[in-house]
Amino acid sequence: MAQFEGVDHTTNRIVDGPKPKHAQLREILRRLAEHELPSGSPIPSERDLADQYGVSRLTVRAAVGQLVAEGLLTRARGRGTFTAQRRMEVQLYLESFTDDMRRRGHEPSTEVLSCAELAPPPAVVTALGLEPTETAYQLFRLRRADGTPLAVERGWYNRRKLPGLLGADLSRSLYTLMAEDYGVQLNHGRQTVWAEGADRETARLLGIRTGSPVLVFRRISTADAQPVEDMTSWYRGDLYQVTMQLDRGTPGSGPLPHGGNR
Repeated sequence: MAQFEGVDHTTNRIVDGPKPKHAQLREILRRLAEHELPSGSPIPSERDLADQYGVSRLTVRAAVGQLVAEGLLTRARGRGTFTAQRRMEVQLYLESFTDDMRRRGHEPSTEVLSCAELAPPPAVVTALGLEPTETAYQLFRLRRADGTPLAVERGWYNRRKLPGLLGADLSRSLYTLMAEDYGVQLNHGRQTVWAEGADRETARLLGIRTGSPVLVFRRISTADAQPVEDMTSWYRGDLYQVTMQLDRGTPGSGPLPHGGNR
C-alpha cells in the first residue's frame, strides 16, 4: 500500500463522530498539500487512500474532488493526482516585477516579444492624455520566474515622457529604467482586475491550455499626475493570487489598490 513518505501519520486519523469522514479526510489531505508535501508530489490512489484511512472509495473521491476544485490538488489523466504548484502571494502596490520576484527568492527574467511606435487605439489615447494623431510606444513582453512563464504584458507608453524608449534595454525592469534614465518615478496607479480564459496565443506563451483561467490587470500609471503607462497583464491563475487590504470607510473615499508588478 502506497504511503506518504516522510509524513507523520499518527496525527492523521479518521474517527466516527459528528464530522463527516470525507470532511476529515479532506482536512488531512489539505494539511499535507499545504504544509508537508512539495509541489508536484503524487498522492496515493483512491484505493490506497481508502485502505490507509479505513474509508470507502466514495469518501476518498469526495475529499479529493473538493481539493481539486479548490486548486490544492491537480489531476493528470493517466498519471494520477498531484499536489498543485504553490501560488505566489502578491499584494497590490507599485513595485518592479524584477525586485518583487528577487525579494521572494525567485530569479526573474523578461523576453521582449515585440516593440514598436504606433498609433494607439482611442481608449489608450484617452488614458495617456495624447493628441488624436499622436503615436505611442507599444511593448509586448513575457515575464518568467525561475524560468517558468508567469505573465504576458501588453503595454502602451507615453512617447513624450519617455523619448527614445525603444532603444533601451527593455528586458530589464521598466520602473528602474524610467527612474534612472528618464527621472520618471511612477507614484500612482488606477487598476482594474478581472478573470477570463486564456486565448490561444496567451495560453501558448504561458504554457497552459487555451481557456485556462488567467487574472487580468489593466493599469494606468502616472508620475506627478501625468499619465505614462497603460498596461494590461495576463497572469497564470494556477500560479498567482492577489491579496488586498480592505479598510472600512465612506463609499467612494477609500484608496484604490495600486500596482501590479512591472
